[in-house]
Amino acid sequence: MNFTEVVLRKVNVALVGAGWWGTNAHIPALKSHPQAECVAVQSRSLEKARKIADDFGIRLACTSMDEVLAIQDLDAVIISTTPNMHYEHAKAALLAGKHVVLEKPMTITVAQAQELVDIASARSLHFIISCPWHYNANAIETRRLIETGALGQLKMVNILFTNNVAGLYAGERLDKAFRIDAEKHPERVPYRMPGLSSYSDPAVSGGGHIYTQISHVAAMLGFITQSDPAEVFARFDNNGAAVDVFNTIDVKLANGALVSIASHGLPMPGDSRWEIRATGTRGAAEVDLIRGQLEFHDIDGKTTHYPEPPPAQRAPATQPAKNLVDVILGLAPNGSPATLGLYAMKIIEASVKSVQTGANVIVGA
Repeated sequence: MNFTEVVLRKVNVALVGAGWWGTNAHIPALKSHPQAECVAVQSRSLEKARKIADDFGIRLACTSMDEVLAIQDLDAVIISTTPNMHYEHAKAALLAGKHVVLEKPMTITVAQAQELVDIASARSLHFIISCPWHYNANAIETRRLIETGALGQLKMVNILFTNNVAGLYAGERLDKAFRIDAEKHPERVPYRMPGLSSYSDPAVSGGGHIYTQISHVAAMLGFITQSDPAEVFARFDNNGAAVDVFNTIDVKLANGALVSIASHGLPMPGDSRWEIRATGTRGAAEVDLIRGQLEFHDIDGKTTHYPEPPPAQRAPATQPAKNLVDVILGLAPNGSPATLGLYAMKIIEASVKSVQTGANVIVGA
């Protein structure tokens, strides 16, 4: 394929699961990409699917995965359904030979995630886990600092991640959970709300914070360290909900580094945190992803301050879908490979087992 063919070609993509995040992030991403065509949108309700298709100028409205996969010249599928459907939908798309972006959490179990990764690999398909933070410039630089040995031997990683999602775990509407005043700020009200059970019912979500947000944290740990989890010990607090809200997790990596994760869904208003400190024998990297700050402290006492990405680029919600199109066209590498979703599932599953048994868990044992 020559350059002219790449420029002229359109990548045909369908969205499966046209809920809150699908309409908030993935459709706008495809509509803004000059070489993407969002050819279909799927919802279980034909009325909802048709309205979304009409509102966003999408040609086809579907109600099932079979309808989507029957579309002629379909290149790829973005799966933004509830977690309990991720495995079924992603497997069907991959077996049909389609490239896939899959929302996090990747699946409910490690075995399901491993099977999907194996199918994609065997069929040479592009497979992306939808973690926008992997496209954050400071996260990418933190990974580079560790990978190039600037920190020396990595010894410890400390992570603090908090964000205001406890109301979703309690089954509240998103606007109430996020304290959105619709009269004062109508622009903050999403086009579609998530279902009330999407985050509060473990049969749908897999669990609470451990699936919804540790899926981000654990995938980021794999992204920056590139070292497998070896051991996990965890404690949860449900704060009166049916699912976990507060999590502390200790991880030992295969490279020997020790990891502490503190994460919860009940920060004070305006005080969400996404902070990582990676310490090695020759330096430490300290990154605040929300505030856009990155510092490197070397063993000689020198501190390097990195440029702050603009706010819109700190959590680039549209990047996974845009990256899918570019990867298919051969214009960019996969910035968030699904193997990181599998990595996260190993920590998630081990954490759940640790809480259930009260014991340290050897990953893969």
